[in-house]
Amino acid sequence: MENFVVSARKYRPATFASVVGQRHITSTLKNAIERGQLAHAYLFCGPRGVGKTTCARIFAKSINCLNPQAGEACNECESCRSFNEGRSLNVHELDAASNNSVDDIRNLIEQVRIIPQQGRYSVFVIDEVHMLSSAAFNAFLKTLEEPPQHAIFVLATTEKHKIIPTILSRCQIYDFNRIRVEDGVEYLRYIATKEGVAADDEALNLIAHKADGGMRDALSMFDKAVSFCGSSLNYKDVAATLNVLDYDTYFKATELLLAGNYVGALMLFDEVLTKGFSPQVFISGLNAHMRDLLMAKGPAVSLVEFTGTLVERYKAQAAACDEMFLFGAISLLTEADGKIRQSSNQRLLVELGLMKIAGLGQKKNDEVASTTFVTDFALPELVAVAAMPQQPAPVPTPSPAPQPAQRVEPAPQVESAAPAQSPAPAPTQGVEVGESKLRRATRRQTSAGVSINNLLNGEALTATEQAAKEAAKGEVVEIDPACEEKITLAKESFIERIRRERPRIGVAFLNMSVTGNVVRLAVPSRELHDEIMHDKAELQRMIAEHSKVKGLIEIEVEVNEQIKASRPITLEDRLKHLVAKNERLVEMIERLKLDTE
Repeated sequence: MENFVVSARKYRPATFASVVGQRHITSTLKNAIERGQLAHAYLFCGPRGVGKTTCARIFAKSINCLNPQAGEACNECESCRSFNEGRSLNVHELDAASNNSVDDIRNLIEQVRIIPQQGRYSVFVIDEVHMLSSAAFNAFLKTLEEPPQHAIFVLATTEKHKIIPTILSRCQIYDFNRIRVEDGVEYLRYIATKEGVAADDEALNLIAHKADGGMRDALSMFDKAVSFCGSSLNYKDVAATLNVLDYDTYFKATELLLAGNYVGALMLFDEVLTKGFSPQVFISGLNAHMRDLLMAKGPAVSLVEFTGTLVERYKAQAAACDEMFLFGAISLLTEADGKIRQSSNQRLLVELGLMKIAGLGQKKNDEVASTTFVTDFALPELVAVAAMPQQPAPVPTPSPAPQPAQRVEPAPQVESAAPAQSPAPAPTQGVEVGESKLRRATRRQTSAGVSINNLLNGEALTATEQAAKEAAKGEVVEIDPACEEKITLAKESFIERIRRERPRIGVAFLNMSVTGNVVRLAVPSRELHDEIMHDKAELQRMIAEHSKVKGLIEIEVEVNEQIKASRPITLEDRLKHLVAKNERLVEMIERLKLDTE
């Protein structure tokens, strides 16, 4: 049986041109070799599996090549052949994870002194250099700063922040990037072609995404998928092999949430849990899916790390999603993702988030028409009274001529029915009786802050809002001439009630001033201002009840941040207050020698 070699070793790049996704580094190293501008120490840092050690080996082979071509090794000279066969004496690799003591560094320093037998340079590659102890770093400083002319050091690490600054200052630093999904998919497709394996784009995308920017991890997953699927990689089988949720799950979940179908979304979530996936995996994956949908709307589609048909699927679903829905979904999912680790019931937390997102989708789909409750039945008596609320006496005749046509708001049937009324005295008397009852009801409703006219029109406006509406129509707004006097007399009782029922708002009324029908308040914060304005109608009603005002009452609120600063509460004030409550507190402070400052 032929020995199997994993793809990560079999297809390890042998030239700078074959390194995946690190063009900015390979180009710099090739130019340095071609021009002979070689430093004595290099530091390669970056995530795992992105080519740090590979580039260090290619660099060591290229600088010792007898016939380099544009910075690349020829792979034909004796130096290149010995390196490819693993018998080169010019390249020394040291694993700092297992050789991190001062004695190991002393042995390395002794090797540095030996002149290379073949080639021009002795290259020392130290992998995971951040694992060296502090003493080993200090012992290595002098040699790293001034090595022999034939020695070149290449240090590789995944955690640059753990290396002491004195080491960093002596090296040329090269930062390796995470390998993009597009580059990873392209390289995986190349290897699949070499191995005779048929693979679709979605399967390769899934492998590249799961690898999270590491080519070595991607190749290991590719080998695993080939072992399970054989010579044909399809999306479903690869997802099952790697134990990841497929894209179809997230696409389906988004469709259900967008339609407001929270029951279907909860059932889908239950299927995910049945397959063995944790709630955190699902919610983080759905959050990333929503983010990609948001990026797929417009010119930001380049930020979606997908290729082929998968990008088109994202574009199609993104077109059906509203931006506000996506913003809200991402916000809710991010909040749930942050809480899920500390939650004692992770399933319920995720289900609650799904129901909230489904509510966003339902709100988007519901096209609510105008909510004005226009009566579609004739109310001739009420219409006649509502059209003439300011006339001092009842209408003597039911003739429709004096009525202003622009103020009749009900359905057209009422207007057409008006001329058919009989001018006989009996109907007139009925109208007068109905009018007197209606006026009494109007006065009762006005004192409660709601106008009967608004109730007839399907609205629930306060007296102030009704007055503003009438003023906009050019109608006369009633103001009690004794408003200021009445409110001033009832000020204490009103403040006592508001402080008892609403203590937070009640503080603002302690220094209220009244001018005419306007009550002016000064508050120390915008939050308190908004709270008062939110409950403005209720406050107007309460003032009207206590002061017996018949008419419009207006409330004006001003934010004055100096109020808070003018009444500072210092530590000394607090101490005086406590001492006044209990005089023995001074004795306790003196005995225990407490610091009151």
